Amino acid sequence: MRRPRRLRTTPAMRRLVRETHVHPAQLVLPVFVREGLEAPREIESLPGVRQHTLDSLAGVIDEAAAAGIGGVMLFAIPEVRDATGTAACAADGILNLAIARAAEASAGRLVVMADLCLDEFTDHGHCGVLAADGSVDNDATLEVYAQMALAQARAGAEVLGLSGMMDGQTAAVRAALDAEGLIDVSILAYSAKYASAAYGPFRDAVESELVGDRKAYQMDPANRREGLVESTLDEAEGADIVMVKPALPYLDVLADVAAASAVPVAAYHVSGEYSQIEAAAERGWIDRRVAHLEAVTSIVRAGADIVLTYAAVEAATWLKEDM
Repeated sequence: MRRPRRLRTTPAMRRLVRETHVHPAQLVLPVFVREGLEAPREIESLPGVRQHTLDSLAGVIDEAAAAGIGGVMLFAIPEVRDATGTAACAADGILNLAIARAAEASAGRLVVMADLCLDEFTDHGHCGVLAADGSVDNDATLEVYAQMALAQARAGAEVLGLSGMMDGQTAAVRAALDAEGLIDVSILAYSAKYASAAYGPFRDAVESELVGDRKAYQMDPANRREGLVESTLDEAEGADIVMVKPALPYLDVLADVAAASAVPVAAYHVSGEYSQIEAAAERGWIDRRVAHLEAVTSIVRAGADIVLTYAAVEAATWLKEDM
């Protein structure tokens, strides 16, 4: 009689035969920096996550580096927004100032990544500039993304997270960077980014002014094959890393992309996924530590090389303890 349980008898045995291992260096922490704050501010719908000031950012970087995680992904909230997201390209804009602070604080201990999208900077909340009919103008947006990329790279970002889901955005940004000699700056393309209900807490975190939805440019949750189409296009356009977002509801897409990709694959355990665990744990319905580690392990098991999660620092600590 075959008895698979023999390989589950003790913690040491289970560790010996474990198929999937998650390392802290695979984890990336999303970080929010808000212009005009005097002290960090709690985000109600993202328990344990804060909007930070430029001054408090260094402490976040130090904690993340000490935990041994791989990087941080910076998002910023400006005090003033306009139709074209002017603050996104300004050298003294809050995101570019945050990048410079993070790069200085990091001193090479982790990778500084920056979100490259206009939704935090526009007064209409969309990820690009609008055409006369109110739709997002894809090609006009690419011109802004190129300028935004140059500003972020010059501020010290090592990886640019292209999250806007505009057609051709990877090629446009790569061309702009290369033309300015910024050839060592990497592109993380949010290739398969779905129009998900799980972004709600994130929109609270960035104080989104979006009215309506982004279904005309983010992907339909019903489509699987399209995720591979998008990631293949981004890879061909020069993406150094491709991403699937959200993570857990799209593990099938993640597995497809990982099986076909010649570049590293990332997945974003997004705000709604994180907050579901936090809310259930707060009520005593699930074990918080076990749930977060199970989520990250599942994402890596499906094929992710890199996982963005708001639990990155704690998860890194737990992983080291489990080792």
